[in-house]
Amino acid sequence: MHPILARPAIAALLLVAALSATQPAAAQIYWSPPDLSAPPLTDATAATALGLPGATPAELRAGMVWNLRAALNIAALQCQFEPTLLTVSNYNAMIAHHDTELDTAQAAILGYFQRTAGKGRPGQIANDQYGTRIYSGYSTVQAQRGFCLAAGEVGRQAIFADRGKLWEVAQNGLGSIKKSLVLASEQFYGDPSRSYHVALPSFDPKCWKKGVLRPECQVEWNAKAGVKIPQ
Repeated sequence: MHPILARPAIAALLLVAALSATQPAAAQIYWSPPDLSAPPLTDATAATALGLPGATPAELRAGMVWNLRAALNIAALQCQFEPTLLTVSNYNAMIAHHDTELDTAQAAILGYFQRTAGKGRPGQIANDQYGTRIYSGYSTVQAQRGFCLAAGEVGRQAIFADRGKLWEVAQNGLGSIKKSLVLASEQFYGDPSRSYHVALPSFDPKCWKKGVLRPECQVEWNAKAGVKIPQ
């Protein structure tokens, strides 16, 4: 083809590539992702959602920040199967960018348990148990793809948030992350990675003759596979 004639085709390909590059991370995990949107946490909903009954507004902010750290830490460990989500680098960047706010949140959470469970060792034990509980709560297997999608999106917001404003990212994003822990599959094309089943023919010797599947066993195999043969 003459080079001049090829230029429109090349331009079209470059346009398609540019548009593809701007697609959200959902495109790498789902064709049509489930709706993982959720309203921001309020003081009332945060106290229940975070397991911090009776917490002050400052303690609730700290709880949201610490829960976000736990969720993004789990995502960094569990979501490396999809490197375009950048869950590892985003988590590391969040820790570096918001280190002061994270330290303050950690101290506030300990203060909450020292106040509610008892000073000294009882409060420390309750604090440690809380940390274990929230980390376990964000670990998922069946809903891993949805969780990774939600955590990837919130993680990007975290690294661009101003210092001292990580709690706002947590307030707006934790609801979506928690919603993603409930299994939700592909919305448009079905979920071929989970909904299909393998239908194998019988390997009983009576079903085979000289390496060919006998007709009666072929009918049985078609029925298992859901294949309808015209009469």
